[in-house]
Amino acid sequence: MKDGIYRNTCPRNCYGTCGILSHVKNGRLIKVTGDPKHGFTKGRLCAKGYASTQFIYNTQRLKYPMIQSPRGSGNWKRISWDEAYSIIARKIIELNQRYGSNLASGYNKFSGNLGFLHYAVEGMFNSLGPHTKPTGNPCALTGKLAVNHSIGENYSSVPEDMAHASLIVIWGANPAVTNVHQMKFIYEARRSGAKFVVIDPIFTRTAEKADIYIQIKPGTDGWLALGIAKIIIEKGINDEETIRKQTNGWDQYKNFIQHQLDLSDVLERTGVPMEAMEALAELYTHSKPAVTWNGLGLQRNDKGGHSISAITSLAAMTNNLRSPNGGLYYMHFDIDHFPQRLVNHQGPVHPTIADSREVDISNFSKNALALNDPPLKFLWVASRNIITQDQNLNTWQQLFNQLELIVTVDLYLTKTAKQSDIVLPAASHFEEEDLNVGYWHYWLALNQKAIPPYYEAKSDLQIARELTKKLNDLSPEFSNFPFEKEPIDWIKEELSPEIMQQYGLTSYEDLLEGPQQKIEINDFQPNPEKFKLLPAIEAQFQADDPQEPLTYRLLSPQSLLKIHSQYESVSWLDHRETDNIIEISTSAANEHGMEDHTNIEIYNEHGSISGALKINPTLPANVVLSSQAGSNPINQLISQKEDKDASGSSTFFYDSKVKIRKRRDTHV
Repeated sequence: MKDGIYRNTCPRNCYGTCGILSHVKNGRLIKVTGDPKHGFTKGRLCAKGYASTQFIYNTQRLKYPMIQSPRGSGNWKRISWDEAYSIIARKIIELNQRYGSNLASGYNKFSGNLGFLHYAVEGMFNSLGPHTKPTGNPCALTGKLAVNHSIGENYSSVPEDMAHASLIVIWGANPAVTNVHQMKFIYEARRSGAKFVVIDPIFTRTAEKADIYIQIKPGTDGWLALGIAKIIIEKGINDEETIRKQTNGWDQYKNFIQHQLDLSDVLERTGVPMEAMEALAELYTHSKPAVTWNGLGLQRNDKGGHSISAITSLAAMTNNLRSPNGGLYYMHFDIDHFPQRLVNHQGPVHPTIADSREVDISNFSKNALALNDPPLKFLWVASRNIITQDQNLNTWQQLFNQLELIVTVDLYLTKTAKQSDIVLPAASHFEEEDLNVGYWHYWLALNQKAIPPYYEAKSDLQIARELTKKLNDLSPEFSNFPFEKEPIDWIKEELSPEIMQQYGLTSYEDLLEGPQQKIEINDFQPNPEKFKLLPAIEAQFQADDPQEPLTYRLLSPQSLLKIHSQYESVSWLDHRETDNIIEISTSAANEHGMEDHTNIEIYNEHGSISGALKINPTLPANVVLSSQAGSNPINQLISQKEDKDASGSSTFFYDSKVKIRKRRDTHV
């Protein structure tokens, strides 16, 4: 590799998808800076981004393929890539011969790297014909379906435009921690006089900066949105006929709110005082343009879809969906407009099996265990750390026991990798070519290969190319993956004429000069055929699950200095402030006779977690707060309810309940 400055893009599951300038000398990454040509990140990175050199050259990174026997023993042995490919290929072929198809082979992959070329995992398995694959989105599907149901499409406003709003209302998001670049646009709006409102059960870092903070009981946002709508309707709406024309179901919606919704019930369920509701009703009515931001935290409970529908209906009712510099924010799914050649690669036709088996990723282990004829026997894990991030770990252990071979591809020996038979070292985004598009902003960016791979690390695409070639060497025509294609070939195929036009590109080389913003962003115009006011009103008012005395709702939001378990090994990013810390309210501490730093345990039917107590006087009485991942991951206590909606849902991480007790060693 030549010395110089290269363009990279952070591929993490994050709002930023930041533009990076990578400074390379003598084949090593010596520092990173933000790319000033990126119109959203504007030359800045987050702390994790600035720590990239430590992340890349960390001594804990995987260097070589390894195999352990027995599984989970820690008895690792270095093997060559050819040995690894041979073991894996022979197992896949043997399972095919045993069962007559590749349905016994599958993968579990999500969002550790969101670059287009990391869909090589999907393409590789597609090239085998029918297999077992995950479907859904554990982070965002509920909200996506709710917005789509209301509007008729997936839509999110342009984040840079938020700088010109007069009102910004954030429901269940914490951008000061999870979307730091958006804060500059919020600050710009506030300097121009905008009001900033945050609605959240937790007094977050974002809430600290708000003009109005409304603390709400978890899972009751939909009730609050309906309560605000009732106040507005009772005070009178100026242009009701316009609302009727632009929406579907206005008369039913208005009748329901006027005659079936009791504000005293709303106050009791949400815990929000009338004064706050009236203030927000006044702002929604008179502050234009207004931003309504549906955060991902909203839909991490089983009432999340109804909440987002109610909030979106409130924005529509107050004519705040289509105003310039205002509108609705969630996240967009523009990636679906790209050709996605790897995801859509067509494999060989099986004589009797039409399609692959799909398993809901939000309850993968339980659903996979139910598969038979054939059972799942081989699992490929990529861009995920199941053991620190997934739920229903008891059923995951049962699934692991059933599997004959587990392969994990990662940069680090994660907790999931430690339970695998073979681990393969993954390349970082600085060590591979790729293409990235955001799901919050509308910028498309190239990722150049800036440095050689770390020891023997390989990209997902390179692994797919070499493994499918090995499969064909052992069993001719077993895979139809086009292993001869280079990364640049796949990138250029994503830049179809339609995509080139949308992003104002004349050629691939334009991206070498810097990220490009989409110029044909959907100008959403609601109409009676599209927008539905609060679908399934009755479902919103089902009785809440009863909560036992001295039982607490467990919340585990994102942290500032890591994404799930990523970046935990980076010493520049000190995680001691959150690792093994359990926060409870002052009232809960008094009820249990506990003091700060007491060694406590939270537990439920799935297990127990211990940690040092931190009394948080701003927490609601019935909430326990803990960070994700760490040495003793909180997801051990989280399980997924059965979803009654056939279209699927996000994972309901915030529906889990726990109890509290002291440990014998009372201080840590």
